[in-house]
Amino acid sequence: MKLYFAFTTVALLFSSASNSAEYFPPAGQWQQKPAAELKVNTVLLQQAVDYAIKAENNADPDQAIVQATTFGAKEPYDQIIGPMKTRAPANGIIIYKGAVIAQWGDTEAVDMTHSITKTFLTTVTGLAWQQGLIHNLQDKVSSYMPHGVDLYQGAHNSKIRWDHLLRQTSDWQGTLWGKPDWADRPEGKTPADWPHRPLRTPGSYYKYNDVRVNLLALSTLYVWRKPLPQVLNEHIMTPIGASSTWRWYGYDNSWIELDGQKMQSVSGGGHWGGGMFINAWDLARFGYLFLRDGKWQDKQLISKEWIRLASTGGSANPEYGFANWFLNPGRKALPSAPETAVTFQGAGRNIIYIDKENDLLMIARWIGNGDELNQLVGKVLNALPSSTTD
Repeated sequence: MKLYFAFTTVALLFSSASNSAEYFPPAGQWQQKPAAELKVNTVLLQQAVDYAIKAENNADPDQAIVQATTFGAKEPYDQIIGPMKTRAPANGIIIYKGAVIAQWGDTEAVDMTHSITKTFLTTVTGLAWQQGLIHNLQDKVSSYMPHGVDLYQGAHNSKIRWDHLLRQTSDWQGTLWGKPDWADRPEGKTPADWPHRPLRTPGSYYKYNDVRVNLLALSTLYVWRKPLPQVLNEHIMTPIGASSTWRWYGYDNSWIELDGQKMQSVSGGGHWGGGMFINAWDLARFGYLFLRDGKWQDKQLISKEWIRLASTGGSANPEYGFANWFLNPGRKALPSAPETAVTFQGAGRNIIYIDKENDLLMIARWIGNGDELNQLVGKVLNALPSSTTD
C-alpha cells in the first residue's frame, strides 16, 4: 500500500508554521507537510508504514471473541459486562515536528482502546490533584470517601494511598462490580489457590489488575462528584479540539447514586468490556498534549509536575509510571527508541508513542503483540533526518 493522506471528514490544514512547538491543531484540522520537506527519507517512511500494515495483530477483530479466547479462557468471573465491538483494520498516524507526515488505514474508526483508557483515568485523577480536590498523593484514600462507603475498611485496605492506586501497587483486596481482585490474572498453582493469594504491603508490589484500576475510577468519581467522562470532556477533550465521537463506558452494573443522582463509574479498560471508544485522531490530540508538556495553545491543561510524576517509574516497577505510562529505562522495553520515550498502551495492540527528543508522535492501532512495536519505532526513527538513537 502506498503512503497516502486521506481527505475524509478530518480536514488537513496546510501550514507554514516554522516552530513546531508553537503549533496546535484546530478542531477538525491538522497541518500536513510532505515528508521530504522535513528532510524525512520518504522511502524509509513508506517502508515503516508498509510494515505497520503488514504487522497487524492476527487475532479475531471481534473483541468479544478475543476476550472469550484469551482472558475468558483462563480466568473465572470473566463474563463480559460492558459494551464491546468489532475493530477496524490496522490504522495509524505519524506526526513529526507538529505535522502529519503519514497515515494509514481508517483513522476515523471509533474503536475500543482497551488499557489506554487507564491513561485517561489517571489524567482525570491528576486534574483532581491539580485543583486541590486531592491534597496529597500520599494521603490515604479512605479519608476521601463519603460516609457509608467502605471500600477501604480493614487493616490491609486502610493503608492504601492515592499513589498506590495510580501505580498499580495498592494490592487492594475485595470485590468490585462482581469481580474479585484475585480473579484478574490469578495467582496460584490450582484454581483452589486463587482466592487465597498472598497479601502484600500496599506500595511494595506491582500487579497489573483491572479490578483495582476500576477502584481508582470509582474513588476519583467520589472526589469529583460528577461523571468522569464529563470531567475529561470539559477539562481536556474540548480544549484540545477532540471530536464528539469518543465515548467512555463503564459496566452494566457499575452505577451508583451520588448526591441524589444516578452516575456510572467508568472502567479503566476493556477487560470485561467498556472503557474508551475513540478514533486515532483523538488519540493523537491526547498524545500531542503530553508531547507539548501538558500545554495547549496558551493554557497549561495538565501541570508539568503531574507529567513528571506520571513519567517517573515506581520503586516496585521502574518501567511503569502512573497507569498506563510505560517507560523505557535502559532502553529495555523499546531498544529502538530513546530512553526518554513514553508509550501509552492498550491490548490489541493500541499505542500512543511519545518521543520528545525527536519531536515525534505516533499512533499505531492493532499492531502485533510481540516485537512489532519496537520494529515499527526503529523503522520510523531511521527515516528521520537525525535521531537520538542513531
